[in-house]
Amino acid sequence: MASKAKSKANQILVGDCIELMKEMPAGSVDMVFADPPYNLQLEGELLRPNNSKVDAVDDDWDQFDSLAVYDAFSKAWLSEARRVLKPDGTLWVIGSYHNIFRVGSILQDLDFWILNDVIWRKTNPMPNFRGRRFTNAHETLIWCARDQKSRYRFNYEAMKNLNDDLQMRSDWLLPLCTGRERLKINGKKAHPTQKPESLLHRVILSSTEVGEVVLDPFFGSGTTGAVAKRLHRKFIGLERDADYAAIAEKRIGHVRPADDADLVSTPAKRSQPRIPFGWLVERGMLRAGDTLRDASKRHSARIRADGTLITSEFKGSIHQVGAFVQKAPACNGWQFWYAEVQGKLVPIDVLRQQLRSEIH
Repeated sequence: MASKAKSKANQILVGDCIELMKEMPAGSVDMVFADPPYNLQLEGELLRPNNSKVDAVDDDWDQFDSLAVYDAFSKAWLSEARRVLKPDGTLWVIGSYHNIFRVGSILQDLDFWILNDVIWRKTNPMPNFRGRRFTNAHETLIWCARDQKSRYRFNYEAMKNLNDDLQMRSDWLLPLCTGRERLKINGKKAHPTQKPESLLHRVILSSTEVGEVVLDPFFGSGTTGAVAKRLHRKFIGLERDADYAAIAEKRIGHVRPADDADLVSTPAKRSQPRIPFGWLVERGMLRAGDTLRDASKRHSARIRADGTLITSEFKGSIHQVGAFVQKAPACNGWQFWYAEVQGKLVPIDVLRQQLRSEIH
């Protein structure tokens, strides 16, 4: 841990987050994830039907004298967060109905550019014990760029892969932090609002790259740092409670990063070099006269020396012929066609990736 903000990453700084951010260089972090006080405004004890006390958030750090005081606090930390963000950086902030709408308004007043609101729908929410409201089963994340002109990062392919090859939606069904992941001291929660690592995994993987710096102004139990370390990202954690900072430091010390940084990076397809199908032919990975088939073996076409395919009725590119045999308007030939390699059908996209790695 350290007590003063420096440009060095992978550290936990103890103190007021606003003052600590003021000591940080402008444009020095790639992403901010913030889990600020929600200002829950709880009054009195919250009891279950059997009169046992609910372990609710009633700590001093979540207490504000008025909404105006909370708004001033929000504007102050968001202003500093925007200053330390790189021009193309993004900010994530999570909250509940108590605060997220006020935070969203201040974000826009400060010229952040909102990209998405994401609903974290909890698989196991806390029941509404008083029975006078709907069960509060979600929290809201706002994702925004530093400004409207920011060329922000979004790892679309990583999110699609994570979602079983479907576009990732803005409603995320994830469990609360429970079981072995929940940090405890003497049988009690070490931190009342510890976020699940699955949530931070999705946030960090979606909008940063290996080696980039993630700032968390409300570090708490260190979930952001733990996930960042595992994904080969750097982190700076700001935490005013020295006890929480010590818990986070111990936790992160036990985290083992992925063995290979390439395993936690998903380059955008548009950033990868273009590999024409004909290159596979001219390099001998496939040969003129070889037959390609689809996965079901219903359709087939032969390879020509110029990298086109031919059937008994049609000639064209791998995409054109794939669309023709399916009577479809379009086709991704790299995914549709398979070649026989050592007695097994292999997607020709595997061969493309192999050639791409050999070239680069």
